[in-house]
Amino acid sequence: MMADHVGYMNQYMNQMASAVFSFFDTGKHPSDEAEPERFYHGFVLGLMADAKLDYVITSNRESGLGRYDVVMEPRNKGDFAYVLEFKVKDPHSEKTLEDTVKSALDQIRGRDYDRVLTERGIPGERIRHYGFAFEGKRILIG
Repeated sequence: MMADHVGYMNQYMNQMASAVFSFFDTGKHPSDEAEPERFYHGFVLGLMADAKLDYVITSNRESGLGRYDVVMEPRNKGDFAYVLEFKVKDPHSEKTLEDTVKSALDQIRGRDYDRVLTERGIPGERIRHYGFAFEGKRILIG
């Protein structure tokens, strides 16, 4: 599924953001007040809704040493599982969306978000990580 389609995912997400988002939806900066990450989180979950036939999709659950954004556990154990982390670019600590993607991927690994999947018998080599970086209407997935 997603493992072979990162380029398409980036193209699709950026087209959707450009066509659908308003500047007022996304906010300018990550903050507790505007909570733009919640907006993006809900948007991505909505796009994933039809994958529920093939995946058990969970959101904001504890695993390892923290709380992941989204885990997609395959109903067919031979398929890949996915751990998704969403980050809004912090202009004070991240220069590029690539930096934000790296931060998201580091968080997945550092906080052991795979644990919920490995405890269910899914081997690490069948788990894929995706960091989603958001800045206004710009999105980068890596």
